[in-house]
Amino acid sequence: MIAAMQTPAESLRVYWRPGCSSCVRVKEFLSKLGVDYESINVSAKPEAMEELREMGVRTVPVVARGTEYVFAQELADVSTFIGRKVDFKRLAAPELVDRWLTVLQAAARLVMQLPAEKLEQRATPGRDRSIKALAYHIWQVPDAFLQCAIDGNEQIAIVYNEPVPSNVKTVADIRAYGAGIEKRLRSWWAAQTDKSCSGTLRTYYGDQPLHHVLERCTWHSAQHTRQIISVLEGFGIRPDGPLTQRDYAGLPMPEGLWE
Repeated sequence: MIAAMQTPAESLRVYWRPGCSSCVRVKEFLSKLGVDYESINVSAKPEAMEELREMGVRTVPVVARGTEYVFAQELADVSTFIGRKVDFKRLAAPELVDRWLTVLQAAARLVMQLPAEKLEQRATPGRDRSIKALAYHIWQVPDAFLQCAIDGNEQIAIVYNEPVPSNVKTVADIRAYGAGIEKRLRSWWAAQTDKSCSGTLRTYYGDQPLHHVLERCTWHSAQHTRQIISVLEGFGIRPDGPLTQRDYAGLPMPEGLWE
């Protein structure tokens, strides 16, 4: 990303929570552009969510200036909001799908290594998200993407933030859910006649190029798989076939892991 049109830094607020991949990414994005902002952790400051609700917002990350705001799921929208022109380099759609499937296959192996007695422990520092919820969330991302692309469900964030169903109790249950989602993703891709993904999806954060949403969801699953690798290593467990820098190459992932 190359910043152009250097303009004075605006007084911005960034609403975020720990463990949120897009939150980590937008904070790093602004910092690299040299843009000052007020960092508001809604997990540490619950009243901040009321501020967002007053603006009609129910999810983070959000970048705000006064009463104006932009959802930060797509950095191109953020760059427009702050008045910076940024050149985004994106992998082609077929490469993104290949990477996404690689990520999901790795996640299926890694999740099976999670100790059963640890699943209800907190995974994310500073946030009430269990290890089980974090693992399940890896496949909630493609589930939300497919519901949007196939069924027209704009509320992607609601889908991938839904609580883990009560009948999902074990890593085998999580893997079974993931296998079903991966099968559906492969079927969706096989049915695409336009492999460049030049179309548009309607999402809660606006009409977005399908290619951009595909990219976002690919690196989103990769970031959470990276977190599961960290969880395993924290337990002294050697990850079985972890993702490598080659798998991550070209994906616009944040450098930070949790916040």
